Amino acid sequence: MTVLLIAAVFRGIVRLPSKGAALATPHISAEPGDFAEAILLPGDPLRAAYIAETFLENVRQVNDVRNMLGFTGSYKDMPVSVMGTGMGIPSASIYITELARDFGCTRLVRVGSCGGISQTLGLRDVVIATGACTDSATNRAKYGGWDFAATADFGLVSAFNDAASAAGIEARTGLVHSSDLFYNPATNALDLWDKMGVLAVEMEAAGLYAIASEFRARAVTVLTVSDHLRTAAETSAKERETTFDDMVRIALDGLVLDAA
Repeated sequence: MTVLLIAAVFRGIVRLPSKGAALATPHISAEPGDFAEAILLPGDPLRAAYIAETFLENVRQVNDVRNMLGFTGSYKDMPVSVMGTGMGIPSASIYITELARDFGCTRLVRVGSCGGISQTLGLRDVVIATGACTDSATNRAKYGGWDFAATADFGLVSAFNDAASAAGIEARTGLVHSSDLFYNPATNALDLWDKMGVLAVEMEAAGLYAIASEFRARAVTVLTVSDHLRTAAETSAKERETTFDDMVRIALDGLVLDAA
């Protein structure tokens, strides 16, 4: 248990896993109404705890199954939840499907890290992913073997751009690549993705966009460049956990603007 999680336990924002709790779904132990319709979805459950503690008011924990921590609170009087999804489309798809299908989450926002590909990006730059290319087969499985156009909701992209501008944060919009493999053996992958205008690589957005379409929800992904795959510049694990605040402010303020 990290220092951040220990501190959160003592402050009452995180409860230790309960034994024998009844599950509302196979992977989320919560009651109807425990989740807000708007939810932030970081991969790291400790980042979910950090976001809840740092940005939300009147926070309560609503999930602890497999330590995939979930919280609900409010931001500028808007109910909002935050929950970890784990790494990769297969893990994220489990939680996002149950949140959209069973808990009424209709605005789904991935907040996470990415590896920069474009030379125009630097460390901690913010990317709003309008679409997500992928080497994963999960969307083809959902779409009868054909290629699914995994795109963000235009209204959310517009609201997030407005939120970034209002905060004086420069956010890039464009394509990302959602990879199934963190260690990709394809030696020409970066050159190919860069040639096709892909800004950065991450591991969940394409799956999120397909699930949102499937359940008639709305989704967008906002990312912080944690490392650059061309220059080898990188941030530490601790920095990735706690210092990517710009993207969270954009996400929360963007959700408020979108709801207005």
